[in-house]
Amino acid sequence: QVQVVESGGGLVQTGGSLRLSCAASGSMFSINVMAWYRQIPGKQRELVAHITSGDITNYADSVKGRFTISRDNAKKMVYLQMNSLKPEDTGVYYCNGRTFPYSWGQGTQVTVSS
Repeated sequence: QVQVVESGGGLVQTGGSLRLSCAASGSMFSINVMAWYRQIPGKQRELVAHITSGDITNYADSVKGRFTISRDNAKKMVYLQMNSLKPEDTGVYYCNGRTFPYSWGQGTQVTVSS
Protein backbone atom coordinates (compact mmCIF):
# COMPACT_ATOMS: atom_id res chain seq x y z
CA GLN A 1 0.00 0.00 0.00
CA VAL A 2 1.37 3.38 -1.03
CA GLN A 3 1.41 5.68 1.95
CA VAL A 4 3.20 8.36 3.93
CA VAL A 5 3.90 8.45 7.66
CA GLU A 6 4.80 11.73 9.33
CA SER A 7 6.68 12.09 12.61
CA GLY A 8 8.74 14.52 14.65
CA GLY A 9 6.15 16.96 15.89
CA GLY A 10 5.90 18.13 19.47
CA LEU A 11 5.61 21.04 21.84
CA VAL A 12 8.25 23.74 21.58
CA GLN A 13 8.63 27.29 22.82
CA THR A 14 8.68 30.33 20.55
CA GLY A 15 12.03 30.52 18.82
CA GLY A 16 12.65 26.81 19.10
CA SER A 17 13.26 24.22 16.41
CA LEU A 18 11.79 20.93 15.27
CA ARG A 19 12.65 18.51 12.49
CA LEU A 20 9.76 16.68 10.88
CA SER A 21 10.23 13.45 8.98
CA CYS A 22 8.08 11.78 6.36
CA ALA A 23 8.54 8.15 5.36
CA ALA A 24 7.02 7.39 1.99
CA SER A 25 6.52 4.25 0.01
CA GLY A 26 5.98 3.40 -3.63
CA SER A 27 8.13 3.16 -6.72
CA MET A 28 7.48 6.71 -7.94
CA PHE A 29 9.00 8.50 -4.95
CA SER A 30 12.23 9.58 -6.61
CA ILE A 31 10.40 11.44 -9.39
CA ASN A 32 7.59 12.73 -7.21
CA VAL A 33 7.53 16.38 -6.19
CA MET A 34 7.12 16.09 -2.42
CA ALA A 35 5.55 18.68 -0.19
CA TRP A 36 4.78 19.58 3.38
CA TYR A 37 1.40 21.04 4.22
CA ARG A 38 -0.10 22.24 7.45
CA GLN A 39 -3.58 22.64 8.79
CA ILE A 40 -4.03 25.36 11.34
CA PRO A 41 -7.21 25.22 13.45
CA GLY A 42 -10.06 26.97 11.68
CA LYS A 43 -8.20 27.23 8.38
CA GLN A 44 -7.81 25.16 5.25
CA ARG A 45 -4.78 22.98 4.71
CA GLU A 46 -2.01 25.09 3.19
CA LEU A 47 1.16 24.32 1.28
CA VAL A 48 4.26 25.06 3.35
CA ALA A 49 7.07 23.89 1.08
CA HIS A 50 7.82 21.56 -1.77
CA ILE A 51 10.89 19.95 -3.27
CA THR A 52 11.32 18.56 -6.76
CA SER A 53 13.17 15.43 -7.76
CA GLY A 54 16.08 17.73 -8.63
CA ASP A 55 16.06 19.33 -5.17
CA ILE A 56 14.55 22.62 -6.31
CA THR A 57 12.63 24.01 -3.37
CA ASN A 58 9.82 26.50 -2.89
CA TYR A 59 8.36 27.94 0.31
CA ALA A 60 5.31 29.78 1.49
CA ASP A 61 6.16 33.40 2.28
CA SER A 62 5.28 32.83 5.92
CA VAL A 63 8.09 30.29 6.40
CA LYS A 64 10.82 31.54 4.05
CA GLY A 65 14.14 31.84 5.80
CA ARG A 66 12.96 29.72 8.74
CA PHE A 67 12.02 26.32 7.28
CA THR A 68 14.10 24.03 5.07
CA ILE A 69 12.72 21.08 3.12
CA SER A 70 15.00 18.24 2.03
CA ARG A 71 14.71 14.70 0.74
CA ASP A 72 16.63 11.45 0.65
CA ASN A 73 15.53 9.43 -2.35
CA ALA A 74 17.46 6.33 -1.31
CA LYS A 75 15.56 6.20 1.97
CA LYS A 76 12.29 7.58 0.53
CA MET A 77 12.28 10.25 3.20
CA VAL A 78 11.33 13.91 3.23
CA TYR A 79 12.30 16.28 6.02
CA LEU A 80 11.23 19.70 7.21
CA GLN A 81 13.66 21.56 9.43
CA MET A 82 11.76 24.28 11.24
CA ASN A 83 13.68 27.01 13.04
CA SER A 84 12.63 30.22 14.78
CA LEU A 85 9.19 28.76 15.36
CA LYS A 86 6.28 31.08 16.09
CA PRO A 87 2.91 30.41 17.76
CA GLU A 88 1.24 30.85 14.37
CA ASP A 89 3.16 27.79 13.12
CA THR A 90 1.03 25.64 15.41
CA GLY A 91 -0.96 23.02 13.51
CA VAL A 92 -0.94 19.53 12.08
CA TYR A 93 1.75 18.98 9.47
CA TYR A 94 1.31 16.55 6.60
CA CYS A 95 3.49 15.44 3.74
CA ASN A 96 2.26 14.29 0.36
CA GLY A 97 3.30 13.97 -3.22
CA ARG A 98 2.27 16.64 -5.68
CA THR A 99 2.98 14.83 -8.94
CA PHE A 100 1.70 11.49 -7.63
CA PRO A 101 -0.40 12.11 -4.53
CA TYR A 102 -0.65 9.58 -1.73
CA SER A 103 -3.56 9.06 0.57
CA TRP A 104 -3.23 11.60 3.37
CA GLY A 105 -1.41 10.36 6.45
CA GLN A 106 -2.26 11.09 10.06
CA GLY A 107 0.02 14.10 10.18
CA THR A 108 2.14 15.22 13.10
CA GLN A 109 1.10 17.87 15.59
CA VAL A 110 3.32 20.91 16.09
CA THR A 111 2.52 23.20 18.99
CA VAL A 112 4.50 26.39 19.58
CA SER A 113 3.90 28.03 22.92
CA SER A 114 4.30 31.75 23.45
